[in-house]
Amino acid sequence: MSEGKITFCKGGGCTAKLGAQALNRVLSLLPRGEKDPDLLVGYSSRDDAAVYRLTDEVAFVQTLDFFPPMVEDPYLFGQIAAANALSDIYAMGGTVKTALNIVCFPEKWDLNILGEILRGGSEKVIEAGGSLAGGHSIADSDVKYGLSVTGVVHPDHIWTNDTGRPGDKLILTKALGVGILCTAERVGEAPPEGMEAAIRSMTTLNKAAAQCCHHFEIHACTDVTGFSFLGHLHEMMGGRLSCRIFADQVPVLPGAIACADEFLLTAAAQRNRNHAGRYVCFENIPFAMEEVLFDPQTSGGLLVAVSPEHADGLLEELRACKLPAAIVGEICDRNEVEIRVLGHAE
Repeated sequence: MSEGKITFCKGGGCTAKLGAQALNRVLSLLPRGEKDPDLLVGYSSRDDAAVYRLTDEVAFVQTLDFFPPMVEDPYLFGQIAAANALSDIYAMGGTVKTALNIVCFPEKWDLNILGEILRGGSEKVIEAGGSLAGGHSIADSDVKYGLSVTGVVHPDHIWTNDTGRPGDKLILTKALGVGILCTAERVGEAPPEGMEAAIRSMTTLNKAAAQCCHHFEIHACTDVTGFSFLGHLHEMMGGRLSCRIFADQVPVLPGAIACADEFLLTAAAQRNRNHAGRYVCFENIPFAMEEVLFDPQTSGGLLVAVSPEHADGLLEELRACKLPAAIVGEICDRNEVEIRVLGHAE
């Protein structure tokens, strides 16, 4: 690695997350103080952000996210990291208000690189309608960047991740395959059109998708990031629901299936499989598609449980915003298999 040049760090983007199994063990051991009735959403549900009620009409949404780079361009990295952090506010049904930079940067590197990272992040905060209010930096051996973000939401209109209902349709607003394509790019094997599509996806805010969702009856929502589509879907089922996923309806970035067929995979995807695989039954699904469904996403889309009467209308609005959204499955009553992945709708 030459001095002054952003290169891939080990486990860049959301592939750098700790595995869900290890994280759950640590969180289960933390002391829990007296329950605050105004803490409406904490970490017990593994949700996307914390929500704290200030008044009967206002609650603030609090989140943070940062990681090493997964692309070579510092400006694009800044955009992607910021979009990823901002996404948690949208996944809770909130509106972005303020953001703080989180920066780790080698002191000997060219500060123009840092400037480009921060420029990319700042532009995304502005695009989200928020204000960049400061931040914190430390000297480190590797680059890491992200945001701490605060938003607001009405306490009665919070979207949590595990409150779906039997009959709900599941809509995914972005295509999968970001982790696979970034891994392939690292070794020079990603198709150019695939990597270009991945960058467009990662730099796209979930703002428009969330705004569309506000027009319809949403029962649950999460954003698909490092724990993969299936990992986050497992969290959505909350131990009380099951679902069917139709693999032929799941949007996938161009080239991701071909790269998975060449075993251009991530260790994070294997961690996701180890954690969530026991809850999944695949029925005639190719290995490459399984890998796409376990693939860690960086700045992924929203996964929404919407009432069946509103699903088609929401899908129409999302596609009018030029989002590659699709109805990818449906929630059903709890049965012996939590997640059934079928080749096509029955």
